[in-house]
Amino acid sequence: MARPVPPWRTLPRPRADRIARPRTRSTRPLGASSLEHASGIRRLYRRARDEVGAAAGGSPARTALLAFLLVSLFFTTLLSLPISSASGKVTPLHESMFTAVSAVSVTGLTAVNTEQHWSTVGHVVILVAIQIGGLGILSMASLLTMAVSRHLGLRSKLLTQQSGMTTGHVGEISTLLRVVVSYVLVCEALMALVLVPRFMLERDSWLEGLWFGVFYSVSAFNNAGFSLHPGGLVDVAHDPVILTAICAGVFAGALGFPVVMVLKEKHLRVRAWNLHTKLTVEITLALLVLGTVGLFVFEMNNEATRGGMGLLDQIGHALFSSVMTRSGGFNIDDTNAYTPASLLLMDALMFVGGGAASTAGGIKVTTFAVMLLAIVAEARGDKEVTAHGRTIAPETLRVAIAVLALGSTLVLAATMALVAITGESLQRPLFEVLSAFGTCGLSVGVSGEAPPAGQYLLTAMMFAGRVGTITFAAALALRQRRVLYRYPVERPILG
Repeated sequence: MARPVPPWRTLPRPRADRIARPRTRSTRPLGASSLEHASGIRRLYRRARDEVGAAAGGSPARTALLAFLLVSLFFTTLLSLPISSASGKVTPLHESMFTAVSAVSVTGLTAVNTEQHWSTVGHVVILVAIQIGGLGILSMASLLTMAVSRHLGLRSKLLTQQSGMTTGHVGEISTLLRVVVSYVLVCEALMALVLVPRFMLERDSWLEGLWFGVFYSVSAFNNAGFSLHPGGLVDVAHDPVILTAICAGVFAGALGFPVVMVLKEKHLRVRAWNLHTKLTVEITLALLVLGTVGLFVFEMNNEATRGGMGLLDQIGHALFSSVMTRSGGFNIDDTNAYTPASLLLMDALMFVGGGAASTAGGIKVTTFAVMLLAIVAEARGDKEVTAHGRTIAPETLRVAIAVLALGSTLVLAATMALVAITGESLQRPLFEVLSAFGTCGLSVGVSGEAPPAGQYLLTAMMFAGRVGTITFAAALALRQRRVLYRYPVERPILG
């Protein structure tokens, strides 16, 4: 027989959230609020990352394009403010956008005089844009991720690799980012230590000397080419210390961070270098010598540039101009006064640009090297493209062909459009377009003389040159193609 249930057991139990508990002092561990704050930052970052990824359609290339676009618009807004101009007036959109994109893309082309038009605030905005653009927008985002979460996820590594900060292996991205930051800061600090005392003497003011030294250190190493002197570096062309420091900074910045990483580990043991480092150093030095010799020969009798100088001064000016043509953008001569042969040679050097994953633009020296190797292999009848005991992958050759074709087509179309807009002959618009595409910054004056339509066109070229032709094309693609079939092989007649 079942026992009767006591009445007190049938009563409903009080809800746990309604039970009154005595108030006691919080027993949370010390520092819990900071941990919650860090967790909130991580959640905020993930939410922003997911939203940007959704807007970019899940494509790393499209994300890179969107990131550069947003940052460029941000700095355009800052430069449009009255406080950024020396006159206290609002800068027109085509001029502020031109300058902002030029700074973020580390190009150096200007539609207005940098020293006279912008205020101190404007100069600081330009300097920050140069630094962010030089490191890379996505690389900066990855660095912030590392600071918050202490590690990089696969998505962040892929995005950073897409922005060009890569050695070819996704696993090396985190290490490379640390090397990049330390390398950039150390090089800029060393340059500042050299330039600040020289500019203190040149400006006769320790405050202006400090500002000029820091500005030129950042501008030179990032291959930006922005100058605080009205006529470029013409006013300090007599100072070999300033020219040597700036020249060395531009050369170091144009090598590329993956090359720097290899040099840091392997030093001058050339046999231990990887193929990318070997090709980059070889072609960089070859183009440097070619540009120096060519500019020396073409300008040695030009009285408007170097005709009245001594032999050593002419060689020094030719060497400086050869380095700057690759991507630096600083000038110590009147670029408009160069001979047509010199301008054509500079066109070719600007189109090639600097090293991959560097602050330089152009099609990159490794693309140029792979195309040269392919031509040599075809002339010899070799089935494979080889260099230094290594075989170039067919996929690499296809990318090189695509970069060359896309870059050439982009330059051709932009040059035709700029000729139509300005009504000028071919030479000056072609030089300006190539300077924008190669993110070089040397100018023959078309940027400042062109109407707003021409400046918007050059702005788009600087943007495309910094993002990269392959990234630009992939970002514009509607979807990632995956073909599961093959067509029959047929050989059309070539040549």
